Amino acid sequence: MILLIGIAGSGKGTQGKLLADNYKYRLITMGDIIRVHFSGEQREKLMSGFLLDDQAIIKLLDDVLKTIKDDNRVVLDGFPRSVAQAQWLFDQAQSGRFQLNHAFHLVASKDAVKKRLLLRNRPDDNDSAIELRFNEYEKATKPVIDWLIERGVQVLDIDAEKTVQEVHDAIASHIQDA
Repeated sequence: MILLIGIAGSGKGTQGKLLADNYKYRLITMGDIIRVHFSGEQREKLMSGFLLDDQAIIKLLDDVLKTIKDDNRVVLDGFPRSVAQAQWLFDQAQSGRFQLNHAFHLVASKDAVKKRLLLRNRPDDNDSAIELRFNEYEKATKPVIDWLIERGVQVLDIDAEKTVQEVHDAIASHIQDA
């Protein structure tokens, strides 16, 4: 299993698609799954930039993973986004359900990713929602990186401000079957 961690707009989705296409990984994009599965108040909360309840997200991912034959050939885009989610994932790996093979932290400045996000033209890509996502990333997601490292998971920083191909090449150079 490969984890792609980064601030909104850092290129997790793009890199996940490239890994899926080029190396036959299954791509699980949590943002897309959440937008499909949640409605009403939860969807409104998501669209305004807030993270959703950990247990709901974990259950959703668990249900998706149960449908995949080889969950070692999975790229997770946008999970884990909190220490609670990381703990669940780590526990699953420790129990032998799958291996955490690689974790990549796509590093980009807020200015660079804000430009990218505003170009996507998605309804949840507006100034206030973007700022909220930046704050949620700093508060909830960034601590995941240290948490994983403390448990022996190698998290590699990748400069996500380079071209799509340069970022992909940097990631691919660390994947054994690339």
